[in-house]
Amino acid sequence: MKNVSEDLLQENLLSFLDSIQDEPIAIVQSDQKIAVILSIQEYERLINFNKADFQQFCDQVGQQAEAKGLTEEKLQEILNKL
Repeated sequence: MKNVSEDLLQENLLSFLDSIQDEPIAIVQSDQKIAVILSIQEYERLINFNKADFQQFCDQVGQQAEAKGLTEEKLQEILNKL
C-alpha cells in the first residue's frame, strides 16, 4: 500500500485514482494514516467476504444451538425476560 500526504493527494488526484486499480493508497496527515482509498472492486470484495464469513458464523451458531435443544420459542422466552 502506498502512503501519500493530503497535499500530494490533492495535487495528483487523477493520477492516484488510476493507481488504486493496482493497490490501495493510505492518506497520511501529520505522520498518521487517516484514510484509505481503494478500488470499488476491492471494496466490494471485502464487503462480500465479510458478509459471507458472518453468515457462516451465524449458521454454525444456529446449528449448535439447535443441536442443544434451543428453539425459536425458547429463545423468545429468554429475550422477553431481558
